[in-house]
Amino acid sequence: MRFYLLIVYVAVCISGCSNTTHSAKVTPGPSKNASLLVDQYYIGIDDIVSVNVWKNPDLSITVPVRPDGKISVPLVGEISAGGRTPIEVGDEVTKKLSKYIRDPQVAVILEQLRSHEYLSRVRVTGAVRTPSSMSFRQGMTVLDVVLEAGGLNEFASANRTKLFRRTGDKVEAIDIDLDDILNDGDMSTNYAIHPGDILSIPERNF
Repeated sequence: MRFYLLIVYVAVCISGCSNTTHSAKVTPGPSKNASLLVDQYYIGIDDIVSVNVWKNPDLSITVPVRPDGKISVPLVGEISAGGRTPIEVGDEVTKKLSKYIRDPQVAVILEQLRSHEYLSRVRVTGAVRTPSSMSFRQGMTVLDVVLEAGGLNEFASANRTKLFRRTGDKVEAIDIDLDDILNDGDMSTNYAIHPGDILSIPERNF
């Protein structure tokens, strides 16, 4: 998956005594490795978030999500943003601002998805010379990951390698014949790497 430039607007209008709009625009940061729907995206630490209050520019902010997962909004105070969707954050800001402003209209905007780059990283662990967490790149294979980690160390049990891949709520373990790839040129298990994959090379049992 490649992270293309994606701008998504989501608007929710609530009828009744107030009319509040929550919108979200997603502009990817440096990593462009996967596509996301904004209503499925959970805000992460270091993402850049804008909270815009219509006709109240003094209450509008653009800030990174702090390591504790919170942002500070004028009048409202601290709001938990990490692990929540833009709509959920907008709902809480709207509710709290209603104490001070009549019918506030709040737009929660994701300016940069910095945390997604971390979620998309590829990890290689176990019997390699340099266990690593590396940025995903389009076209990566198992062999690319092993070479970037410095190759195998002398204790590797290469043909017991596993590639762990999350699919929905499940984690799939894929057998990799790494010794065959490296020494016999058999590329049948030199699979393409996906964002978030973990390659694990165990050591031999002595």
